Amino acid sequence: MQDKLQAFGRLLKIMDELREQCPWDKKQTIESLRHLTIEETYELSDAIIKNDTTELKKELGDILLHIVFYARIASETNRFDIADVINSLCDKLIFRHPHIYGDVKVENAEQVTRNWEKIKQKEGNKGALSGVPSSMPSLVKAYRIQEKAQAVGFDWEKPEQVWEKVNEELQEFHAEVKKQDQQKLEEEFGDVLFSLINYARFLNINPEDALEKTNRKFIYRFNYMEQKIKEQNKQLADCSLEEMDKYWNEAKSH
Repeated sequence: MQDKLQAFGRLLKIMDELREQCPWDKKQTIESLRHLTIEETYELSDAIIKNDTTELKKELGDILLHIVFYARIASETNRFDIADVINSLCDKLIFRHPHIYGDVKVENAEQVTRNWEKIKQKEGNKGALSGVPSSMPSLVKAYRIQEKAQAVGFDWEKPEQVWEKVNEELQEFHAEVKKQDQQKLEEEFGDVLFSLINYARFLNINPEDALEKTNRKFIYRFNYMEQKIKEQNKQLADCSLEEMDKYWNEAKSH
């Protein structure tokens, strides 16, 4: 524990020195750091998906730097400091884990999640979906909305019911395809995606992770195909679909 405290103290000292002496660090505000934090979060996500331990450690450090940076800036106007951030977090964790720090009994992780959401709602009389950020990417947002609805008991009982809903939404979407009403098409397509995300949740599939793996798989196969065509001194635009398919299938076999 002591070595961890020393490492954190070292970071705080470096942050103070950078804020006081480095022209770039002195210039930053909470607002100016925001887009950089978003970028760092995506880089952390990449490291997790790649299962790259070295990159994961590096990106976690970058996120930690931003947390310390925000707290240092806030401390300069006496809004809060890093101790306030940590103590506030500790208080919240203790309050939201009455099965550890109180007399509440739970049997599994699902009960913990349900209790967590109930406790959150009591904090300031917030609604069940109030904790979902409006700026969250839509696919992730849909998954979190469904999780939060499930935590308060609003959910399907069986995966088969959700699959029926997927098929129902697909039929409604196909009906709109024939009518070619763009607004209705978009609305029904959104319903199809939402129902598929719901079905994925019932199968313990994180749709964001699944789609990102498919994105990476497509990129690998496309790059392979493109490279093979370049080796023949040709461009993709000069090739037939049959030629492209040949190398695409080659990439799949790899």
